[in-house]
Amino acid sequence: MQYTSASFLVGPLIAFGMVGILVLLLRWTFSHGSSVVERRPTSGRVDEYGLLVSVSAPPTYVEAEIVRRALEDAGIRATLAQTLAGPRLMVFPEDVDRARRVIDRG
Repeated sequence: MQYTSASFLVGPLIAFGMVGILVLLLRWTFSHGSSVVERRPTSGRVDEYGLLVSVSAPPTYVEAEIVRRALEDAGIRATLAQTLAGPRLMVFPEDVDRARRVIDRG
């Protein structure tokens, strides 16, 4: 095989090109604030939580966490959301009646 002066440049150019692409991908991956996957949590209105329905509005976050754990112990999936109106316990619509019964007992 015959080598020319240009063939000695091809290998390093490909290597530098690949390193450049990796640098760009890593900068994009680890950049702050522009990721679609990881966003800072924000407080919203009570009606901005999709299918979830508010079942309780405890006055403090600590009390809300205690009630959330009681719901979890009863087998009810519950989410504690920080809304603009304060902490709210949210459950799916099919669990609303059971959740309210557990909260009323506790």
